[in-house]
Amino acid sequence: MSERPPLAGVTVLDFSRVLAAPMATQILAELGATVVKVERPRSGDETRGFEPRLPHGESAYFFAFNRGKRSITLDLKHPDGRDLARRLAARVDVVVENFLPGTMDRLGLGYAELSADNPGLVYVSATGFGQTGPNRDRKGYDTVFQALSGVMAVTGSPDGPPAKAGVPVADMTSGLWVAIAVLTGLMGRATGGRGRHLDVAMMDVQLSLHALNAARLFALDEDPVRTGTEHPGRVPSAAFRAADGGWLHISGSDQHWVPLCTILGLHDLAADPALRNNAGRVAQRERVMRALTDAIATRDRDPLVKELRAADVPVGEVRGVREALADPHTAARAMVTAFEHPTEGTFPALRTPLREAASPPPDPAPPPLLGADTDAVLTDLLGLTPAEVADLRTEGVI
Repeated sequence: MSERPPLAGVTVLDFSRVLAAPMATQILAELGATVVKVERPRSGDETRGFEPRLPHGESAYFFAFNRGKRSITLDLKHPDGRDLARRLAARVDVVVENFLPGTMDRLGLGYAELSADNPGLVYVSATGFGQTGPNRDRKGYDTVFQALSGVMAVTGSPDGPPAKAGVPVADMTSGLWVAIAVLTGLMGRATGGRGRHLDVAMMDVQLSLHALNAARLFALDEDPVRTGTEHPGRVPSAAFRAADGGWLHISGSDQHWVPLCTILGLHDLAADPALRNNAGRVAQRERVMRALTDAIATRDRDPLVKELRAADVPVGEVRGVREALADPHTAARAMVTAFEHPTEGTFPALRTPLREAASPPPDPAPPPLLGADTDAVLTDLLGLTPAEVADLRTEGVI
């Protein structure tokens, strides 16, 4: 990033926990925002106790989504804790929360009350089902939303059971939309002068991922089904097993068809005019896939991948996570880095994948120890004296 990060000067009061919204606020922090994470005294964000645990007791799960933030502890069940939260909200640009609808209102920390003191406040509520609708009070987790939204139904092998995605796709795509919501609110405030309340529902986000599936349903009245690694509307687009046991994925368009067949020795398929366009190959999917599967099964993966790439056929080795992270291109893009943590020492991290083209990406800051910044935030932002902070700690408010 350049000398002044793009979100420098933006302050976020972050009441969120677990994954989706904390991922969003980490993105904001790494783009330059000051993110003040509000946690429960003594226990903090529940993911501080999630596996895998590190040698000195910290959680690698917590580390993945809370870098670069400042941590303060506030007991929101205590009237003094709520009062401090209101006073902080009056001095920030953004509030992010992921409690069930109505919870923040009951605490006196809802948008209506906070925006009365801070008309420019951008307030983002991230929930499972949104602020309205019959399911608004339901709780849910990543895999629950994958199941309910239909994502799980279309994931996996055609002859196998439904499967979850290999990453927490519901949480992480929702986290992206929370970040988009914050940036949308900030831009709206810059042009209109006022903040706004933005409603991000994880269920809505998962349904939005069905854009292509829904298009097929709307066009053909066809409910999408599991297709494994195959694409329902493109042939070839699938993973194939090579002779040495390795897997590769090919996804080609019409211009790749003849080069692919030539490399695999499938001259009869290359010469068939009915297969020169994708529609024809989709119509003869079984014939095409059987021929490709048999031909690729006679070739070792890496030499075949090299030959296909030389012919500009889109192909990728199916790799494990360790292999993908160790790839030279991954290293060249500096996607794997590390931070220094006060108790756990040097720990690896994946960078936020957004950078200025002309500048090297900044090194990530470590995630905070629980309550590490409570005193500084309360004295710097609210002007409390050290004695007042000490009294709040004695009373269990912080």
